[in-house]
Amino acid sequence: MDYGVSILLNDTVIGIISLSVLLFQGTATFILLSRLLKGAKRCPPLTPQLPYPEMLGKVTVVVPTLNEAERITPCLQGLGQQSYEVREIIVVDSHSQDGTQELVKTAGLEDPRFRLITDDPLPSGWVGRPWALHNGFLHSSPRSEWVLGIDADTQPQRGLVASLVNAAEEEGYDMVSLSPQFILKDAGEWWLQPALLMTLLYRFDSAGVREQSPDRVMANGQCFLCRRSVLEALDGYACAASSFCDDVTLAREAAKQGFKVGFLDGKNLIRVRMYEGIKETWNEWGRSLDLKDAASTAQVWGDLALLLLTQALPLLLLIVFLSFWSIGYHFLSLKLAIALNIVLVIIRFSLLFAVFPSYYKDKSSFVKSLLFWLSPLADPFAVLRIFLSSLQTPKQWRGRSYSNE
Repeated sequence: MDYGVSILLNDTVIGIISLSVLLFQGTATFILLSRLLKGAKRCPPLTPQLPYPEMLGKVTVVVPTLNEAERITPCLQGLGQQSYEVREIIVVDSHSQDGTQELVKTAGLEDPRFRLITDDPLPSGWVGRPWALHNGFLHSSPRSEWVLGIDADTQPQRGLVASLVNAAEEEGYDMVSLSPQFILKDAGEWWLQPALLMTLLYRFDSAGVREQSPDRVMANGQCFLCRRSVLEALDGYACAASSFCDDVTLAREAAKQGFKVGFLDGKNLIRVRMYEGIKETWNEWGRSLDLKDAASTAQVWGDLALLLLTQALPLLLLIVFLSFWSIGYHFLSLKLAIALNIVLVIIRFSLLFAVFPSYYKDKSSFVKSLLFWLSPLADPFAVLRIFLSSLQTPKQWRGRSYSNE
């Protein structure tokens, strides 16, 4: 009798679990697919272009820096390769102590478009990066129609600026930013970084998708072009002053005010080496990926639920449900739950093929890059990182302390 009751209870529990999974995970999968399917009609990746005469002096480039001597040289070289569409390149340095200013001054000797300024002490309520960008905008030439923010860890390719301006004008964008091609070196980076990147692909539309709602707009401050008139209307970067994801905050505020915001695939135009090693990737990038400064609390936690159900758990649930099946539990709901998680695993690996071109590969990284294909095993850790970040406010960021603010 007791054995029969035990079997019945096990049947009931497993049935409830499988039905619950179908309800919640099925709903999340529908939302995920509705986003991913938009990618079929997205704009193709941008390619390098030459400027046309009407582009002369249209763009001011602003580069915020703080102790970037070890990685700014490729950025300076890449910007120096841009043509006459770039009127000036303003490097806004926050009193670096590592030789960054000397490197910028040397670049200025060869190319007079480079100009070094230092920003004022950080005001209360501001984060360092938007403050530097704001200062660059205030010091830029009023004759520049566009202002382009570029991070010091990027490697702009020849033809970047002309291609970006041309795309913005053809599509009628007031703001447009690019997804880059990532440069990874350590084995740990190749395993963890794609899993972290995937949390963005699961939550938001792919680069190149048109007509995004203002509260779902994505942006990348590593390469962010904006009309001067729009920045003037927004009072520069003031609306993103305290944001640790100032790019997304600024883009969503602009979209709410009716400006057209785009996010395009720029893997052919700009590369980026963001962080050194798995530890720095986890600490630095992981604490801004929640995007809580640009979203409501409901949106943040709703996105976390979607990540848990569609990215973090499918492999684990598939193993658990298959073990139930193997010992004789052949419920229809269990069969459907297994099928659903197989679909989610297939989606995850398919996305690996889709994003693989967004990673720079050379002979030295070939063996380590094989870990890229094992990055789905890092998904639970990536989602955990987003969860932890959602509960915390950064106290340090890029060499600055915010503990007293």
